[in-house]
Amino acid sequence: MTTTSFNQGKGLGQPVGVAVLGMGTVGTEVLRLIAENPNAYANRIGGPIEIRGVAVSDLSRPREGVDPALLTDDALGLINRDDVDIVVEVIGGIEYPRELVLAALKAGKSVVTANKALVAAHAGELADAANEAGVDLYYEAAVAAAIPVVGMLRRSLAGDQIQRISGIVNGTTNFILDAMTSTGASYDDALAEATRLGYAEADPTADVEGHDAASKAAILASLGFHTRVSFDDVYCEGISKITAEDIEAAKEAGYTIKLLAICEKLVDEEGNKSVNARVHPTLVPNEHPLATVDKSYNAIFVEAEAAGRLMFYGNGAGGAPTASAVCGDLIGAARNKIHGGRAPGDNPYANQPIADFGEVPTRYHIDMRVEDRTGVLADLANRFANAGISLRTVRQEEDAENEARLIVVTHEALEKDLRAMVEELAALPNVKEVKSVIRLDS
Repeated sequence: MTTTSFNQGKGLGQPVGVAVLGMGTVGTEVLRLIAENPNAYANRIGGPIEIRGVAVSDLSRPREGVDPALLTDDALGLINRDDVDIVVEVIGGIEYPRELVLAALKAGKSVVTANKALVAAHAGELADAANEAGVDLYYEAAVAAAIPVVGMLRRSLAGDQIQRISGIVNGTTNFILDAMTSTGASYDDALAEATRLGYAEADPTADVEGHDAASKAAILASLGFHTRVSFDDVYCEGISKITAEDIEAAKEAGYTIKLLAICEKLVDEEGNKSVNARVHPTLVPNEHPLATVDKSYNAIFVEAEAAGRLMFYGNGAGGAPTASAVCGDLIGAARNKIHGGRAPGDNPYANQPIADFGEVPTRYHIDMRVEDRTGVLADLANRFANAGISLRTVRQEEDAENEARLIVVTHEALEKDLRAMVEELAALPNVKEVKSVIRLDS
């Protein structure tokens, strides 16, 4: 879609009016950073930032660090003021922020948002609205807070071809898995500790079931592959079924379990190209840089045709790191308001189809209990061979009486064939239980 107007710029020294929507943890930090750095921001922009108002849901609550005269519960009214140039959305959620952000863009206001769920669900619609109005839409903080991965994909690697993006993009799940790995804690105990320390919400579903990471994977895939990928296009599996026994088995095999967001380009045997994005627990080789990312830290690993392998590491959550990214975007948007022009935006020119996850090549680590008798291992190996799945390693250990623990690591095969194999194994009389199935990072 072409831009219908061009921002000529307000001119050096002119103020840039900013409306902030939301004053939770991130909004409060954004206002603090702006208040503490007025001269530095003005010098970087070419004119001062002036806060025109702060929209909140409850005016009766005390709000430290902001002039009460700036507070309003009329977000739409604030957005539509003539003296507002940029709207910063840090509310969270999807439908109400979508209404506000669309209203701002259509009114000719540039938007900075930290809202990953909103961007993952409605990136195309928002980008089209921004293009139509000739304004900026920034969302660096929507993926891994202060880690500058969005800007890297939009600008720094704009001259390259991204092949694959994989990363740890949720601090809560990384904290839990790291605690299980380093202390031997159970999943429940590690989650309880994450909650006590404030890493996990009272309802941790969005984190532990992978939904938060899936939103970020959709954004990364869209930017990296110039194809619109939504949250619903991302295969999503969380960590709630990971056990201490899984962690120990991974250690013995030379791996670390991480919840990875994986985005990659695919080419099938006929040369057809597609894009896949997925989130699931993954066995990462201990020698891979992502295996060493501990506690609540995030890291994104990018593989590009010319630049090669790059990793971006840092604090992926929290009020201050997220506010840092928001303010970085705000400075960029404000500079464009002063000097004219726009930042690089959504450009889904490639428009690659989204691959069905069943057609994606993956590898499995299968842990099962089987009858401990002659011929069982040979029978199972034969079934894998008949399904066209080759085995990389097979390890057998004594388990209960007349039973053995069998751990199989496959070579790469289509996801649908590996799933069918697991279903076949679970139905066999000589297989007592398929205890766990975890994919490996190739």
